[in-house]
Amino acid sequence: MISDNDIVKLILGFKIKHLRLKKGISYQALSEQTGLSVSYLNDIEKGKKYPKPDKIRALATAFEMDYDDLISTKADKKLLPVIELLNSGFFKYFPTEEFGFNVEKIIDVFSNAPDRISAFISTILKMVRSYQIEKEHFYRVALRSYQDMHDNYFEDLETAAKEFRKEAKLAVVPSVDSLTTILQKEFSIKLDIHSLARNEKLKTFRSYYSAEKKTVYLNEHLDDEQKRFLLAKEIGFQYLKLTERSYETNLNKEASFEKLLSNFKASYFGAAVLMDADDFVKEIEKMAVSTKWKPELIQSLISKYQVTPETLLQRMTNILPKHFGIDNLFFIRLDGREGLIDYQITKELHLSGLHQPYQNQLSEHLCHRWVSISSIKNLKTQKQPFYIDAQISEYWQTDNAYFCISIAQPSRFDNQNGSSVTIGLSMNESLRGAFNFIKDSNLRKRTVHTTCERCSISDCEHRVAPPEIIDRNNLESELENELKKL
Repeated sequence: MISDNDIVKLILGFKIKHLRLKKGISYQALSEQTGLSVSYLNDIEKGKKYPKPDKIRALATAFEMDYDDLISTKADKKLLPVIELLNSGFFKYFPTEEFGFNVEKIIDVFSNAPDRISAFISTILKMVRSYQIEKEHFYRVALRSYQDMHDNYFEDLETAAKEFRKEAKLAVVPSVDSLTTILQKEFSIKLDIHSLARNEKLKTFRSYYSAEKKTVYLNEHLDDEQKRFLLAKEIGFQYLKLTERSYETNLNKEASFEKLLSNFKASYFGAAVLMDADDFVKEIEKMAVSTKWKPELIQSLISKYQVTPETLLQRMTNILPKHFGIDNLFFIRLDGREGLIDYQITKELHLSGLHQPYQNQLSEHLCHRWVSISSIKNLKTQKQPFYIDAQISEYWQTDNAYFCISIAQPSRFDNQNGSSVTIGLSMNESLRGAFNFIKDSNLRKRTVHTTCERCSISDCEHRVAPPEIIDRNNLESELENELKKL
């Protein structure tokens, strides 16, 4: 991430390099005209130096333009998209170093091909405006890409969690009391489990940390599994010394990428503390030898580690790629709306490519054949605390198939709705070689699609919306064929 001052230097450097190349002036010639050394000019163009007023005047004179025009963000049409991008805050909040490139190299590319690059950037910016994509949404997508780059396994966080467990002498399954004691003794942080739930405006908040009062506020209506995770996560913030962070469970709209990344690191650390990698690998190995699929395989893990279904399945996305070679997978959290017709993906992770299903911003109806949705419906009919189900989802008219495990729960603050978390594993040789129960002939198979609007299955008993997009595409094909007949 770079500062506002750095952005100002980058914009001036970008404009000067563009003007120099446009006018065909070499470094040496510009040096002779301005009295500035070649190395100094190079530093200006790279955004490393910002010249003093007299030097800017010399440059403006060399380019035959006004002083104010040179230092302003005004530029010709070809440069405006790049300058708009630089001013947008993207580079200010986006950690380019985490993705292995620096802004200096990007500006160099922009300067050498301004026409094409500006057209491309302009297109992206217009798409962002058209679809009302906010920077927070972009940051979340970037975080998921960052996780994908590392197969969602981070050795430094695993090591830190293991060291912490050893230092704190934690039990295999640490209790709420032991984690509370650690926060109090090691970090001088108090716990308040009453204030949130008793405040009418804050009663739906799960947690909040007050740095001023050094107090963690937890909602007293949370399960011990939720409290355990939130306490372990707060220990993560403290132990890892993550200062750029959020203080409430749900990140607010002012969240920067750094806050999202810190939240992810603290959550990862917390899950690794609750489920030690070495021990968790052994448990999955035990599960893998079973020749039959049964929900008890997952239930036993939830019972042993006393964690939420979401924490368990997310932990599997850390361990499966690293220790079992299963890196072609997705994780989604799905929230059901009233009437169990509309469902929304509220969290997702895709490793080794974009899988199905995925978040749709076009208000389309997700396919109800996915186990993510059927598990919520079954939960409603059977009135269980949570419902575990699995199926092999075969994607309509393709060779793509996924083994999906889904766990549904009723919504904590709204009994009319429910949610589910699902891990989907691509049906490939790595998966078949790792888990014996994949060969179970009794495993349910279902043909699925993305959304009803895009599905051409004619006799689907689960359809909740007409295939509008398919119908529109068919109509366009018909019209094209009629035109060819003329």
